Amino acid sequence: MPYQIDSIKQFRLALISLVALIILGTFGYHILLGWSLFDSVYMTLITLSTVGYKEVHHLDKTGMVFTMSLIVFGVAIVFWAAASLIQAVVGEQMWHALQRRRMQKQIVKMRNHYIICGYGRMGQQIASDLQREDVPHVVIEKNPEQLPKLIEQNIPFIEGNASDDKILKAAGIERAKGLITVAPSDEDNVFITLSARAINPSLFIVARSIQEGNEDKLKMAGADRVMSPYVMGGRRMASAVLRPNVYDFLELAMHTDDIQMLIEEMCIGRGSRLIGKSLAASGLKKETGVTVIAITRASGKMVANPGPDELLHEGDVMIVLGVPDQLSRAEAIANPKKESCEEIQEA
Repeated sequence: MPYQIDSIKQFRLALISLVALIILGTFGYHILLGWSLFDSVYMTLITLSTVGYKEVHHLDKTGMVFTMSLIVFGVAIVFWAAASLIQAVVGEQMWHALQRRRMQKQIVKMRNHYIICGYGRMGQQIASDLQREDVPHVVIEKNPEQLPKLIEQNIPFIEGNASDDKILKAAGIERAKGLITVAPSDEDNVFITLSARAINPSLFIVARSIQEGNEDKLKMAGADRVMSPYVMGGRRMASAVLRPNVYDFLELAMHTDDIQMLIEEMCIGRGSRLIGKSLAASGLKKETGVTVIAITRASGKMVANPGPDELLHEGDVMIVLGVPDQLSRAEAIANPKKESCEEIQEA
């Protein structure tokens, strides 16, 4: 990017120099030879353009020397301006081509990543959160006005319509772990969900629903989760009024950039010493400091606020609360092989 900026600055400087030379030539002929301003401008332009027209008036030695100087400087500046313009245009094209190639290579290498369809306000927030958590992701965006933001944030992206199978495949949907569609309309989100589900049946899809009545349509299209920003926003605002301390805690645990407390999920993997033990007997709280606030069984059933006698099984997903260091220690105990829940539950 700095390369193009420097080239454009050079072109502007050369253009300013050319204009200054035209003004200098005009007043030079006018003052040194006493010509009219019109004749002086005309003579300056035909001299700088080297078209070879006959002189407007007879030139004495002073006029000849001035004209030769004007030709030398003028031709140099014209070539400088032309070279700067070509350098700026070609340099920008090359830079964009190199950017596209780099992104394509980066996307091809991605595995178990997430695809964000739409880079509006919600898409930007989602990408920011995934970037903060160092989660690999690709953005699909068809609005050219949003592309400079993606380039500035160094986010891999594909330009095009996310409901197009070719675009989804270019984003690596067959290797992706999940897809989040926040397109401008519910119709777009339905088509994107249908296309994504047809290509990758195991994909985890989260879709935004603008109108509440379209939630069922998105679920029928194949969305695993449907979020309505207006409903969620209303609930959060009500919670901020009714339970302000609970709201502040959840914001701290889930939405703050200053990570002090987190709510995370971790799967009990094969070989974990937690398998077959109760929460009390596992010693997880005493050893790591995390608090288990819920357990999701492999069957999908959720046990909220589990008691000390609740047994832990392979493939269970624990919802735990703790600071990052505590969560890291708990993860090492719960899933020593660092397998994904899908791999554990499929096995």
